[in-house]
Amino acid sequence: QVQLVESGGGLVQAGGSLRLSCAASGGTFSSYAMGWFRQAPGKEREFVAVIGRTGSTSHADSVKGQFIISRDNAKNTVYLQMNSLKPEDTAVYYCAADRYASRWQYEYDYWGQGTQVTVSS
Repeated sequence: QVQLVESGGGLVQAGGSLRLSCAASGGTFSSYAMGWFRQAPGKEREFVAVIGRTGSTSHADSVKGQFIISRDNAKNTVYLQMNSLKPEDTAVYYCAADRYASRWQYEYDYWGQGTQVTVSS
């Protein structure tokens, strides 16, 4: 059983940056692909980025060049660096873990509780 805890969310002005962290425990972190998803008010949860077990990455077109996913296996942590934030990036951000990298949320077995990111204009 893998437990995931996100942190780093908060209120930021448009154009600012935040780095989200997701700490994992209860499993062998390096054997999991890690994904970030987000859910804005009134919208469905959507894919943001994923990093595979070998470090390969994929980002949603909406955040490509703006967000960067990375992982530190020594710290059992995955990060999401978010730059040039816009009000439309406001959402609850979730990390998730699965054996295989996927953009489809229903593939993921383990989820964190989410962290709120609010971008003011």
